[in-house]
Amino acid sequence: MQVNPLHPLFAAELVGADLTVRPNEQLVRTVEDAMALYGVLAIRDAEISDEQQIMFSRAFGPLEIPSRVPGAARPVGKRRITPEIFYAGNLDHDGEIVPYGSDPKSLAKGAERFHTDSSFHTMPTKWSLLHGVETPPPSVGGDTWFVDARAAYDDLSDAMKARIENLVGLHDFWEGRKLAGFKAEITPEMRLVIPFPTVKHSLVRTMPYGRKTIYVGGHCFGIEGMGAEEGLALVEELYAHATQEKYVYRHQWRQWDLVIWDNRCTMHAATPLLSDRYRRDMRRTTINESGPETSAYEWMGLADAA
Repeated sequence: MQVNPLHPLFAAELVGADLTVRPNEQLVRTVEDAMALYGVLAIRDAEISDEQQIMFSRAFGPLEIPSRVPGAARPVGKRRITPEIFYAGNLDHDGEIVPYGSDPKSLAKGAERFHTDSSFHTMPTKWSLLHGVETPPPSVGGDTWFVDARAAYDDLSDAMKARIENLVGLHDFWEGRKLAGFKAEITPEMRLVIPFPTVKHSLVRTMPYGRKTIYVGGHCFGIEGMGAEEGLALVEELYAHATQEKYVYRHQWRQWDLVIWDNRCTMHAATPLLSDRYRRDMRRTTINESGPETSAYEWMGLADAA
């Protein structure tokens, strides 16, 4: 196995790993060390099944199970794979291509704003692992962009670091979609599909290996204790700082890439696949630092409140 840097600040690729068998101690240690250093790790040529992706993911933490609210309809194009996997492609339930923008209530635009998976709930999120089962040619779009929020924090002025040290950000799925340009009225039926309330996370968090990072992203819309305009202005200032060109790594997908990113210290954004000629089948597992394997819906007691 060999780890090769992909960007001056962060992101690397791991070549030569065999993910078809249960991960041994060497592989687990190699991946953990690379993630602590680089924050994003692309494993090339990972031609694996869904079951093997799940097995590999579990070597690093318990799975976050996708939330599926009883009685709520799946959004158009939301293909279901297995109960443990989030689907992120352009294929419908029958494996046919869903035209980009064909659903007026589509939430896909939200993924095109830099965000952090799972920040709109309270589970102790760790990593996401996205597998490119079918990928279009790089020239037609569909890249994923990542930013290193650790490096962005390092470059803040001392005055800004002191200002934000003890602040708490407000995160909300639907407020985040508004920031991403979602224009449709948010109906009670839509909130039934994704029913999470506003949650709170520290604006600055310290990673297990000691580096500090900004925790904002697309779901963060305000600051606890601040007025709405003042809080949003600070969030947007930090967001603009963290998404500068120098902090961005652009991943051009190859088929069978498995890309891992740390939700605690990176943000990512999808670039749209504007051509409807190409199939894109992307499958994501997300793991937590600790806890049971359950959904955020169950974890937060929303099933009991329904």
